[in-house]
Amino acid sequence: MIAQDQEAAVSLLMNPNFYGETGPVEAIETHISRIFLVGGRAYKMKRAVKLPYVDFSTPILRLAACQKEVELNSKTAPGLYLGVRRITREPGGKLIFDGTGELVDAVIEMVRFDQSKLLDRMAIAGDLTPSLMTAVARMIVQFHRVAPVLHSCSGSANLADVLDINEAGFATSHVFSEAEVDDFSGALRIALALHCGLLDQREAAGRVRRCHGDLHLRNICLLDGELRLFDCIEFNDKIATVDVLYDLAFLLMDLWHRGFPELANLVMNRYLDEADDEDGFVLLPFFMAVRAAVRAHVTATQIEEGSTGSEKLVAEARSYFELARALLQEKPPRLIAIGGLSGSGKTTVAEALAAHIGPPPGARIVESDRIRKAMHGVPAETRLPDKAYRPEISHKVYSEMAWSAGRLLSEGGSVVADAVFDRPTDRARIEETARDRRLPFAGFWLDADPVILWQRVSERKAGPSDATVDVLSRQLQRAAPQLAWRRIDAARNPAEIVAEIVRISPLPESATGGTRRAAS
Repeated sequence: MIAQDQEAAVSLLMNPNFYGETGPVEAIETHISRIFLVGGRAYKMKRAVKLPYVDFSTPILRLAACQKEVELNSKTAPGLYLGVRRITREPGGKLIFDGTGELVDAVIEMVRFDQSKLLDRMAIAGDLTPSLMTAVARMIVQFHRVAPVLHSCSGSANLADVLDINEAGFATSHVFSEAEVDDFSGALRIALALHCGLLDQREAAGRVRRCHGDLHLRNICLLDGELRLFDCIEFNDKIATVDVLYDLAFLLMDLWHRGFPELANLVMNRYLDEADDEDGFVLLPFFMAVRAAVRAHVTATQIEEGSTGSEKLVAEARSYFELARALLQEKPPRLIAIGGLSGSGKTTVAEALAAHIGPPPGARIVESDRIRKAMHGVPAETRLPDKAYRPEISHKVYSEMAWSAGRLLSEGGSVVADAVFDRPTDRARIEETARDRRLPFAGFWLDADPVILWQRVSERKAGPSDATVDVLSRQLQRAAPQLAWRRIDAARNPAEIVAEIVRISPLPESATGGTRRAAS
């Protein structure tokens, strides 16, 4: 009877006359929701399903979920959520909005926005830019800062619960064989054991919060030109109460899966720059693997429920599954340093290179300009006075770079260091950072004709670097550094430079003899 009632409500919502509209109703279906787009409104219905992680099996439960979704999402998407509409059956059997009769179902009423402004659609259209994704990273940092801290269990127990849900989800599907699911689940449990200590430390430090829970591209949009984060997990507080970096990992995994590794690496680096959450960097490949596993079993569940396009869904579920397995493969850490005078393109090369170093989402970029700004307590784009570049300050900057790189390497993460590195002592210090840990190091010096450097610096837009043509002039007046680092022609396309660096960089030892340690 419940299923019949919901189907009757669906038929009603597919009729434009019900809304007083004449145009067609566009329907979108997910594994737990149906969305109806008509006129200037969108109506979201919870499907009458009962799964290991969600129960929408009765009208009362669906109404409560709708009310909670509006309450939670109104904070991160102001202007998008309008309220909840009840679908009731009147004495004559007619279904209407907000009547006095029996509750049949409920929908969330939202402002209908241009679907091309969903970030997943923008990704397909090639409209995701570094500046937009930097803004996304900063938005998520601000959201996580005010998200409520919850201490319901240890950090490792929190992730163990996620793995339990995953295994229950895989059990509802026949897309994957029992043997491969068992093997995969065992690999996830081994990875969890490796990181138990750090997960527990982070929970004790307040890193487990009531987060978004479903933070991927499709749940971020531009509304009137402003970024909005919407459609959070409202139906299961346990699923949404997670480590903040596990929350972020869904977006990183989504970008990587869609073929945007550089943007995934950019979001990760900008988030860590703003959030001061370096100690969790080594957890990101594991977190991304778990997120890919979630998408694999959720997509497989849709197939079991008879969703259309099953062949496509099988391929999609398989692709997430294979990504998750790949993410669990260890890659020993390494350090690459990029040096060169102002205008040589160090930062551009470092940002393009980082996604190709270490496991997804790639290497952490340790950048002198950002460290200097952080030391002075100002945003990266704020210009500092000349006194901030005195030799003693620069010494502290390079010392901090080496210390940060060393900590990340010791924890099992890979690093790309980005600075001028024109002084022998600074080059020696960063080299020793890797050598002291018996890890591979490669240093590259970007060479370019002074005319090219002058042009680039003079045309540079706002960013972390404060270098001017006067700064460049002083650099050029000094003797050219005599160095053992490999010289690279910086006049070339950054993609060509990155390809050369990846090709000639020393490869770490195999994972079987690697240096990644248990996070404890």
